[in-house]
Amino acid sequence: MNIINNLKSIKENLISLKSKATTIVVCKNQPIIKIKDLLNHGHLDFGENKVQEAQQKWQETLNLHKNINLHFIGKLQSNKAKQAFHIFNYIHSLDNEKLAKSFSDLENFYKRNIKYFVQVNIGDEPQKNGISLEKLKPFIKYCVYDLKLNVIGLMCIPPVKGDSSVHFEKLAELARENNLIELSMGMSNDYESAINNGATFIRIGSKIFN
Repeated sequence: MNIINNLKSIKENLISLKSKATTIVVCKNQPIIKIKDLLNHGHLDFGENKVQEAQQKWQETLNLHKNINLHFIGKLQSNKAKQAFHIFNYIHSLDNEKLAKSFSDLENFYKRNIKYFVQVNIGDEPQKNGISLEKLKPFIKYCVYDLKLNVIGLMCIPPVKGDSSVHFEKLAELARENNLIELSMGMSNDYESAINNGATFIRIGSKIFN
């Protein structure tokens, strides 16, 4: 099957780049039948950017496959936090105090912990989500020390124009400054550059499904 071969190609390329990065298959707008082919092949990490779509698509499959890692990679409003909390293992787009507090309250109530990436507006683009560079350090401290959230790393989506590697390098530097290990960066068109700058999670959609 093409999607299986495409995934194999990505993973073989990671080996050639000497990377152990986790490949998140971004499956927004993809039917569950295609995803089940990847599941049957043994792939376990999948990304969605809409909570409602993820609920409708994944609920039954998650009940059957308890070892799936579901990653939320889109913009998340705090009023959707509860729905997201019950279906996702990773949130890649934590970027404001209201959302962080919502997750903290949910963790305390349900006695369940998930993993978070802080999304950084790495190119300082007004139309993009993510926390600004100047607010990043205090926000991480608030999440980790005040709310006790398990913030494992940083995430970014670099500007469409220009050299992505400059922004990936900057995100890696910010992670080191804040004692964070994981880096969620790189998509179908720039994942090799992200890997070369230390990405530990890459988010691949079109290179698998197209």
